[in-house]
Amino acid sequence: MEVVPTAPSPGQVTGFARCRNIQQGPVFIIASGSSAKDFPIEAFANIPMITMNGAISMFRGTAIRPFFYACTDSSFPLQQPELFAQAMAVSQRVALWEENARTSQPSGELYLLKKVPRQTWKERLFGSHRDLVRPPLLSGNRSRTIGFSKNLELGYFDARTVAYLALQLAYHAGFNTAILVGVDLTPAMGRFYETTDAFKSPCGLDQHLQSRILPSLKLMSDKVMGKDFAVYNLSPTSSIPTSIIPKISLDELDKLVNR
Repeated sequence: MEVVPTAPSPGQVTGFARCRNIQQGPVFIIASGSSAKDFPIEAFANIPMITMNGAISMFRGTAIRPFFYACTDSSFPLQQPELFAQAMAVSQRVALWEENARTSQPSGELYLLKKVPRQTWKERLFGSHRDLVRPPLLSGNRSRTIGFSKNLELGYFDARTVAYLALQLAYHAGFNTAILVGVDLTPAMGRFYETTDAFKSPCGLDQHLQSRILPSLKLMSDKVMGKDFAVYNLSPTSSIPTSIIPKISLDELDKLVNR
């Protein structure tokens, strides 16, 4: 007789194997870029959503419970305690560092983040796990920290933007199409939820855009995206070239998710 695993208690740590390939179809990745303010989130409430950091504020006043909430900034719970508390209260699943998990009380399933270990020269020469997609051997030393994890039990690759973790979460969970909302990568335009008199969390996107973020997205575009995993960008102001991730409009989006 098949044994069905029991659901973990709220806030109980569980392994990423529990949420691997449990979904299909489209998922929205909701980030904090300024363009996200134009997204009619409730019109797409039937589509699962992955969100991060302060973008959880977009869910305020709705009945939408994010499929996943991810936070890789260990200082965010201290900088934005109200937003972090909202995320813990409404998200079905949360992915946090262990240091943040110890002081958090999520109502959903809790997953602990870990990075994929730096690739050794032996692994570079003879290959590593097939679920860890990496650049070719002769791509330079910087490429040793770039990759895409198809299985988060093995860890995730940090591209200096939590949106890249969200893309790995989407693939891990089994979604076929990921639609980026608010992934502008243009810090000068600010975050959609920030006001002039409110505290603003630090942002280092400009510093890492060319060295880590775009090379990671290019690797995903070349080696991961295809007929089984498509990615589209809804932000008209995004710094991600369309040659890496194609852009779509709201009209095109409606056709895409309802086809």
